[in-house]
Amino acid sequence: RPSTLLKFFNAHNAHYPERNQRRVEQIKSAVTLTQDQGIIAPNTLMVIIYIEQLRLLIRAITAIDKDIKQRYKAQKDRAIFDSFPGAGPQLAPRLLVAFGTNRQRYNNAAELQKYAGIAPVIERSGKKSWTHWRYCCPKFLRQTFIEWAGLSVRFSFWAKAFYQQQIEKGKPHNTAIRALAFKWIRIAFRCWKTSTPYDETKYLESLKAKGSQLLTYALNG
Repeated sequence: RPSTLLKFFNAHNAHYPERNQRRVEQIKSAVTLTQDQGIIAPNTLMVIIYIEQLRLLIRAITAIDKDIKQRYKAQKDRAIFDSFPGAGPQLAPRLLVAFGTNRQRYNNAAELQKYAGIAPVIERSGKKSWTHWRYCCPKFLRQTFIEWAGLSVRFSFWAKAFYQQQIEKGKPHNTAIRALAFKWIRIAFRCWKTSTPYDETKYLESLKAKGSQLLTYALNG
């Protein structure tokens, strides 16, 4: 039924009415590829099996998410990671795990930038040198910082300005986001090391005191 399909689409974050209606029409006008029961019967069974596997997987993910939420609430450093722009209930726990609770784990932000794969690698041979993406690193950890940086553009005044500045310089989107993640790690490291939540107002004031070109760009942009 069309109503069932539309309900399914909306439940899975497909909220464009015109596109959903086209999907319904395409399903209604669809033609089966074969009438051969030797193909249809076993594949129907496989679909039913896959559905049960997906239901089990969804229940497992829900249980894990619930456990993460409870464990995160018990962390005394939670206030630090909740304070970061764009780090909502999904990303904040991931950021906390990225830093950990041992303040001696990293001596400086550069160590984490390199470990997470955000800092680029500079290769040198004779008089030649080139910079490239860091291949050997924890991929999910790197993705955590990339996702956070991308979301922070929507919630942080200076982060949005920095991203726009990079784009205007001709940097591709991914390069601009990695550069932003690089800066965020340095800021987050200080917050983590000093057990101090991030304050956007104070950070903007510090940029102003330093005569930051980024702040000038942001105010004039």
